[in-house]
Amino acid sequence: MQFGIFSVGDVTTDPTTGRTPTEHERIKAMVAIALKAEEVGLDVFATGEHHNPPFVPSSPTTMLGYIAARTERLQLSTATTLITTNDPVKIAEDFAMLQHLADGRVDLMLGRGNTGPVYPWFGQDIRQGIPLAIENYALLHKLWREDVVDWEGRFRTPLQGFTSTPRPLDGVPPFVWHGSIRSPEIAEQAAYYGDGFFANNIFWPKEHFMRLISLYRQRYAHYGHGTPEQAVVGLGGQVFMRKNSQDAVREFRPYFDVAPVYGHGPSLEEFMAETPLTVGSPQQVIDRTLEFREFFGDYQRQLFLMDHAGLPLKTVLEQLDLLGEEVVPVLRKEFAKDRPAGVPDAPTHASLLAAKNAVEDAPEAPVGA
Repeated sequence: MQFGIFSVGDVTTDPTTGRTPTEHERIKAMVAIALKAEEVGLDVFATGEHHNPPFVPSSPTTMLGYIAARTERLQLSTATTLITTNDPVKIAEDFAMLQHLADGRVDLMLGRGNTGPVYPWFGQDIRQGIPLAIENYALLHKLWREDVVDWEGRFRTPLQGFTSTPRPLDGVPPFVWHGSIRSPEIAEQAAYYGDGFFANNIFWPKEHFMRLISLYRQRYAHYGHGTPEQAVVGLGGQVFMRKNSQDAVREFRPYFDVAPVYGHGPSLEEFMAETPLTVGSPQQVIDRTLEFREFFGDYQRQLFLMDHAGLPLKTVLEQLDLLGEEVVPVLRKEFAKDRPAGVPDAPTHASLLAAKNAVEDAPEAPVGA
């Protein structure tokens, strides 16, 4: 099982000091956070993709390529790659290039995005969000698996005899997670292709994501990829920790109250009761996270949001120390207990390449068998 962090890359004023970081400072802070993630033994760093203030990560592959050059082990991912407003050809090229530069330590999470104005900025119509996601991924999937592609669809010009370059590393495309907080159509899409499904359960009650993940697992089995328990599931999460839970609540409250994604709404206590947000001690984070398996079954990837709402870099790095030293080692041990043998590990380039080679090396069935 993989543990890591994801960043939305918001530039938010620190409500306790009134200071707003510059875009340059925020971008550099995201890099520092990724490097710290590797240092403390986490597995994954993922960045969002945004094209509007107050967010800065408009070019995830640029950032991840830079981080790849400064890390050795960290799996690099996106928390959202906008399949609706990016050209599938450019996604295919950019992530294959990143895959080569990072020696395979790359996957990506596709999503529609939740910012309506972005669609017309890139020449698209938000009312076509689901059809765009379905068609664009069908093309992306094909581009990574066929050397010469002919294509015609509704939303882009046709392709004739087109080859996307570079080709995926070792002939193995990056693993794809389909991320969603609300759309059963995306769970269906992930199941159809046998890809991963990432339920970013940071906003809504568990019952909502239980339904989405159950649908994905059932449809994954329906399409013949394995049992429901073998489906590849990732979860989001959101934590803030101090040794003493009262200190955590007191320190985090002013940041929660003005956070761009949920501020000025429910109280911190209400939000913690209704969503997976955990503000407290490391043990409380451990206990809350272990409950996820009771609700969603055994799963493969757990990512935490930790660097948003104006939290200063020093505080975020302290959070990562707690996560890496006190929380994740316990979670690894506890999640491994009683994990059924048939439940797969999180996909990596090495495991996908081994599976590809096993298929290619398998003897052909005798004629007439």
